[in-house]
Amino acid sequence: MTSVTTTCRDLSELTSAAQTACRLLFQECFKAGIVDIFITETYRSQARQNYLYEQGRTRPGQVVTWTRNSNHTSRRAWDIAVAPPRNLYDISTLSKVGVIAKKLGIEWGGYWETGKYDAPHFEIPTTWKMPAGYKLEGQVIVPTTSAVRVQLIVEDKPQQTEKDDDIMKFTNSTAKAAVRDYIQQAVEKKLIDKSWLEKFDNGTMTSGDFEGLKIIISQRSA
Repeated sequence: MTSVTTTCRDLSELTSAAQTACRLLFQECFKAGIVDIFITETYRSQARQNYLYEQGRTRPGQVVTWTRNSNHTSRRAWDIAVAPPRNLYDISTLSKVGVIAKKLGIEWGGYWETGKYDAPHFEIPTTWKMPAGYKLEGQVIVPTTSAVRVQLIVEDKPQQTEKDDDIMKFTNSTAKAAVRDYIQQAVEKKLIDKSWLEKFDNGTMTSGDFEGLKIIISQRSA
């Protein structure tokens, strides 16, 4: 059994929606240039929540939570902090994250009323869905230590060239057969190299290639 003094920073301990929301938040922070934030706690057992609530009340120490009923226990909340050289709970940084969170439908504890104010805290409602216009654009590195920075790793996609766009396409087999026959006859008459027929057969001939071939064939037939 996990000790009430043990902090869980595992993102996978949150609900699927909360995991997505958290990754989206960190992605948008990365895009905004905020890369020095990290997770300090995700899931919290009710026993640990009770233990934290008792601090500053029936147990020595500073008050760290205002409630026994936290969404940490329902796996829909996470806390963050700021890496050095800034202060651990640098309010300037946390406020910027809070503004981004609001756009994503994520609730920030920094907007809560006096007595409930909790700047490091973020959570989602049970109805949270990915907001329109947003998506996870790649692998989001969500740090759980100040030694790691937020990252967004996007796989390079092969760029389509104009040549790829212009590959010859046919709407019916009759037209395709007629063009192939035209090229084959030119090859048999030795007007063009047989590699052109091979190019047509393997589907890499472009409209530009074919227009050029027609000129070559016409000139050499004269």
